[in-house]
Amino acid sequence: MTMRRPFIDLDGLRETLFTLRQNKLRSALTAFGVCWGVYMIIVLVGVGNGLQSGAYESFGSLATNSVFIWTRTTTKPYQGLPRGRRFHFRNSDIQALRRNIPEIEHLAPRGRIRGAEAGGNNVVYEDRKATVTIYGDYPAIQHIRLMRIQRGRFLNQRDIREKRKVAVIGYRAEELLFDSGVDPVGRYIRVNGVSFQVVGVFRFTHPNERDEKEDAKAIFLPLTTFQQLFNWGDVVGYFSLTARSGASATAVKEKLVTMMARRHQVAPDDRRAFGHWNMETEFKKIQSLFVGIRFLIWFVGLFTLVAGVIGVSNIMLIAVKERTAEIGIKRAVGATPGDIIRQVMVETVLLTACSGYLGLVAGVGTLALVNRAMALMGVRAQMFRNPGVDLSVALLALLALMLSGALASLLPAYRAARIRPVEALRYEL
Repeated sequence: MTMRRPFIDLDGLRETLFTLRQNKLRSALTAFGVCWGVYMIIVLVGVGNGLQSGAYESFGSLATNSVFIWTRTTTKPYQGLPRGRRFHFRNSDIQALRRNIPEIEHLAPRGRIRGAEAGGNNVVYEDRKATVTIYGDYPAIQHIRLMRIQRGRFLNQRDIREKRKVAVIGYRAEELLFDSGVDPVGRYIRVNGVSFQVVGVFRFTHPNERDEKEDAKAIFLPLTTFQQLFNWGDVVGYFSLTARSGASATAVKEKLVTMMARRHQVAPDDRRAFGHWNMETEFKKIQSLFVGIRFLIWFVGLFTLVAGVIGVSNIMLIAVKERTAEIGIKRAVGATPGDIIRQVMVETVLLTACSGYLGLVAGVGTLALVNRAMALMGVRAQMFRNPGVDLSVALLALLALMLSGALASLLPAYRAARIRPVEALRYEL
């Protein structure tokens, strides 16, 4: 009983390596085609990821299903009221929205006073002064403006209900007001001449450039306290909200606008009476854009790889033709068609695997060098950040490489297996 030979044996491997060394230029050019294809896939995917990271970074710390709505001047007369009328959201609108729009998950009525609007240095601690943006907020804002509390706590409902004089400050506001090593929690700052106790310090989880420059040095007060401090009465500056899972933020926004138009006697078709920013719509636009970009990247990369694979197949066909006599002799001394197919497939897969691996390493290395260079030069490109590929993409590239090597070997192996010993020996003569 004869033992079955393994798919790859040492003698066959040595013979394959010898054949590749005998045709160095041909092997090198063939390998380059596959190497370039894999390199292009890795680099293009990495660049696409860098562009996507930069685009997502531009959303900053805002929840991707958030909506912001504010009032503007009416542009149409309605129910005896003239056009050009200015109106405001009120505290009574808060509970009305919660009762009538169940699709709202987090609702945060807000007020805002920029430093310049408050007359310059509006926050003081001992002998240090700062000009910062002051927000009046509800606790729900931390689920819309995504942040983490570094020390202390955030605002709570008791702060709102009791109109407490407490403040949560950004980490840059801390740097402006307090010496290094001083814990601001528990200390008192003066906001427009009124003392507030600092109860927490926050930092945004995914800050963009605007967050770092402006809102990282902002101060959050309870909205009810804010209204009292700046004589706003029951006026709400604007609403920020997020939709519940499975609900459309756009649909929630339309319901809110319709309801507020009815409550504040605004013409139903006066769309310019409300300003709004819909993060869900903008995020979906970016997502759709990058779906197209990823399709284009893989289309170009895979076809570049296919071109390399076709080159491998053609080179192997030439190699089989040149080795017709050699194959005939092997057949004459007992080699089976399976042995011949195995030999050709091993040679092809080895060639594509080695060259593809080099392309993979070169691609990952190129992306790492780009990241390193950007870090050393202190470059923070707004629309290009952290180019790279994850493990799943690398494994997918390797899988494509293995399949391409197998496909490239099919036709040459089939041609080699069909060579008859007598015809091969006659071809040598």
